[in-house]
Amino acid sequence: MFTGLIEEVATLRRIETRREGARLEITAARVLEDVALGDSICVNGVCLTVTAFTKESFHVDAVPETMRRTNLGKLRTGDRVNLERALAAGARFGGHIVSGHVDGTGRLQQRDSEGNAVVLTIQAPRALMRYIAEKGSICVDGVSLTVMDVTLEAFRVSVIPHTGIATTLLRSPVGATLNLECDVIAKYVERLLGISTAGVTPLEGDVAVPDGGGLSLDFLRNHGFV
Repeated sequence: MFTGLIEEVATLRRIETRREGARLEITAARVLEDVALGDSICVNGVCLTVTAFTKESFHVDAVPETMRRTNLGKLRTGDRVNLERALAAGARFGGHIVSGHVDGTGRLQQRDSEGNAVVLTIQAPRALMRYIAEKGSICVDGVSLTVMDVTLEAFRVSVIPHTGIATTLLRSPVGATLNLECDVIAKYVERLLGISTAGVTPLEGDVAVPDGGGLSLDFLRNHGFV
């Protein structure tokens, strides 16, 4: 698990794209301080496993599903990437729950200055927009951000100066493809409320969701929520 607080911006030294996926070598410093084989490192929001490392770089493999879902396939030698090590037990939790399992990609549609911040407008597929809520959390290329507002097809986030310096977000040109991971809680809530409960024996105290899923005002009223 990760928090979306970037520890280091590193350089992609090499990427080998293959039919079965890709292998990346990334030059780094801070994340190598205590690295071990099998460790998880979040690269631009993608949880990857360390398969080899030296004093100055580490290797990770990306499977075809990862290449389909993320922007890793668009990376080129010399590109800069956001890195975060997995959260250590007892560490401060400064961002939000990030799994490193990217849901899909969005497109940087617009960049605007607002006071000391930069506001990014990111267009995303409607399949992802359903999980993005005003003042909720979103992970963009591995960075934990707060959603300013949303429309049917896009959302906006505000990047403070520190985040702009410490990540790659403000280096991305308009039109760039960005990795998006939506709030995992929203996905689980939808799953729990959206599946049919036919054939399932409820436990004592359970509130049964109507077969076919979904909520209605009548359902909420009948169960004392309104």
